[in-house]
This record gives sequence, C-alpha cells and structure tokens, in this order.
Amino acid sequence: MKTVRFFITIVIALGVVGAGAVSESWALSIPTIQIGMEDLNQPESVSSALQILALLTVLTLAPSILIMTTSFSRIIIVLSFLRQAMGTQQTPPTQVLIGLGLFLTLFVMGPVWTEINDKALQPYLSEEISQSEALLEAEIPIKEFMLRQTREKDLALFVNFIDGDRPETPKDASMQTLIPAFIISELKTAFQIGFLIYIPFLILDMVVASILLSMGMMMLPPVLISLPFKLMLFVLVDGWHLTIGSLIRSFA
Repeated sequence: MKTVRFFITIVIALGVVGAGAVSESWALSIPTIQIGMEDLNQPESVSSALQILALLTVLTLAPSILIMTTSFSRIIIVLSFLRQAMGTQQTPPTQVLIGLGLFLTLFVMGPVWTEINDKALQPYLSEEISQSEALLEAEIPIKEFMLRQTREKDLALFVNFIDGDRPETPKDASMQTLIPAFIISELKTAFQIGFLIYIPFLILDMVVASILLSMGMMMLPPVLISLPFKLMLFVLVDGWHLTIGSLIRSFA
C-alpha cells in the first residue's frame, strides 16, 4: 500500500507541475520515457523494486483470485446451465450473465470483505499492525468461507499429496491446498444444481417431441416448438427468483 501511495503522490505531483507549465506557456510538452536497467546497490532500492514486482504480480492475478476464491465460479456456471437448459442460445447475453454473476458475488462475499476491511485493511492503513499481520488477518475470513463450501474428501485429496507434516484440522490447511479443493467442490456443487435445473426443461422437451411424433410431424424440430413453453413455464414459476434465491442460500 505504501508503494501505491508513492505512485499516487508522484502522479499528482506530475499533474500539478504539468498544469503549471501549460498555464505559463500554453504549450503541451510531450514527456520523454526512458526504459533501462541499472545496478541496485542500496537495500532500500532493492526492496522498492521487489514491492513493485509483487504489486504488478498481484494485479495480473487479480481476475484469477476473484474467480478461484469467491462464489463467482458457482454462480456463473449455474447461470450458464440455465441458459443452455432453456435453449435460448445467446439470451441473456454473456455480458449480462457475467455482470449478474459479479454483483451476486459482491452480495455473497460482502460480509467476508467487510470483516477483512475491519480487521486487516483499516488497522494496516492506520499503522496499527504490520503488513504480515494484516495478511494473516485477511486470510482468516477467506479460509472460513472456503472451508464452509469445501468437502472434506476434496480437501483430503490435496492434503494427502503434501510432503511433510499434515494439518491436524481443516483450519490448519494452507491456502495452497485449500484453493484447489475449494474449486473442485464448487464445480461439483454447480453441476449438481445445473442437473436439477435441466430436469423440468428436459421433461418438457420429451413431451413436445412425443406429441410431434404422434402427430407425424417428424420434420419439425421439437426444440423450436418447446422454446415458447419453456419461457412460459420459467416466467410462471418466477424462475429468476427461484434460481437466484437458491444460489444465495446454497452459500449459507
């Protein structure tokens, strides 16, 4: 965070200087950019360079962290299954599903992120705890959330491959083993919910196909006829309310 503050301060300073130069000369100057490598002899310089490298690495992995440690994976997979089960092709559009998945993730993960902000981020910004202590405090709520959604056998699968001392309790498991176990548990749960979503639409497809076959209309695609009935069924039972409500309750 100190590195981020440093860059923000530099950007503001450059903006002030640039604004002053423009106001005096009314000419826009193009700054030069120099890229190079030089030896770092002072420990402070090495530490700053490593902090910048760590910051860029975290920013690069931010989408993966969002997907792999939150409820986003389960939500977006279930919504994709729902769209395929209804047979509406690209309706709702993928952008709408991703946006809905992101905001549902913010809703589900809200208590976790609030706890991280209260116990880790704010004390660190107030310089009450160190960076390492803040990371440990931030790790606790995330681990508690993932452990509630992770099956024991999935966690044991990765724990058994650890060389050395194994954790005595699930809470002692490292993030290295907990994250993949959490992901495969989320995939299994999402596929189970997707299977339940498919059943009523599959039954409706079979009924329509049987009716068309009995009427001798074998050349007419059953999916084309069943689509309006699927939409009508989904609207009558308030499908979005049921699906989203079931998704949110599945994280309780």
